[in-house]
Amino acid sequence: MSRKPKKGYFVQGHFVAEGSDLDLLLEAERTGGERSRTELKKESDDLQKLGEDLLTLSSGLKDRLGLPEKLIDALDEARRITNFEGRRRQMQYVGKLMRGLDKAVLDGVRDALAEQRGGSAQHTLALHMAEKWRDDLIADDEALPKWLEAHPETDVQQLRALIRQARKDGQPDQESISKGLAPRRGRAFRDIFQIVRDAMNREEAQDE
Repeated sequence: MSRKPKKGYFVQGHFVAEGSDLDLLLEAERTGGERSRTELKKESDDLQKLGEDLLTLSSGLKDRLGLPEKLIDALDEARRITNFEGRRRQMQYVGKLMRGLDKAVLDGVRDALAEQRGGSAQHTLALHMAEKWRDDLIADDEALPKWLEAHPETDVQQLRALIRQARKDGQPDQESISKGLAPRRGRAFRDIFQIVRDAMNREEAQDE
């Protein structure tokens, strides 16, 4: 498989790849140290993308950034626009407003987005942990003593009854076996997950 040739140009018989250190050095010499049109375009695109990411930021994190009212209004308008071309033009306007922000504000936007992504990852991990506890409690008798040791406040009689019901509900009937269907999940299955998740939420709140 042939490699795709790099874009570039020749200077005194030497090939200079676009974006290489030598290319940037030569560009700086040509412009007297000013940023090139390519660099300005990339910065503009990056800020427009940052504006698009702002649309996903929670209101709590966004409110503390102290964004200009004009930018907030532009973002609200972008959310309302459903037409593709209209939204594209609106996001270009958002990008223009983003270019007028101080570096400290832009850094705050990036930090807030990173914080939100980190929170989402922690939330997903917590759900996976709760799902594993639920599955272990239903499948393994030894899981219940381990759970009660970690969460002694649990209503053990209620949890035992739910585990028995979930195991009963999970027994596949002959029709499901013949059709290759997974065992149905009843209310007990969901209630066990809720008990586990509530206990883990209380634990997280105590640790904060």
